[in-house]
Amino acid sequence: DGYAPKDDPGVKSVSEIYKYYKKFGYDTIIMGASFRNVGEVLELAGCDRLTISPKFLQELTNSTEVIEQKLQKEDIREDITKIDMNEQTFRWMMNEDAMATEKLSEGIRNFTKDIISLEKVVESKM
Repeated sequence: DGYAPKDDPGVKSVSEIYKYYKKFGYDTIIMGASFRNVGEVLELAGCDRLTISPKFLQELTNSTEVIEQKLQKEDIREDITKIDMNEQTFRWMMNEDAMATEKLSEGIRNFTKDIISLEKVVESKM
């Protein structure tokens, strides 16, 4: 997509979500997914969970690079403001965030295609 890994909209979105939820103590697990390269995986090192393709896992296994933990609860800034959330605010924020609307929809469509493909493979093996 032409973005440096740290500037990728998905990486930025997951980083912001992680920091917000950890700062305000929400009991949830933050998970990054749909990586397009290893650099994006590395930018989210420290996230609660990451779904990493076998190809990128192999690249990471073969690498001798030291991995820096990028996301840590201890490093979260104090200037994050808690949002007084209601449906109107949620809908407005969702509309204003291209990552939340366009990339989320694209991701759901791609996951659906992958599920259908996987079901066909499993069905052919039965």
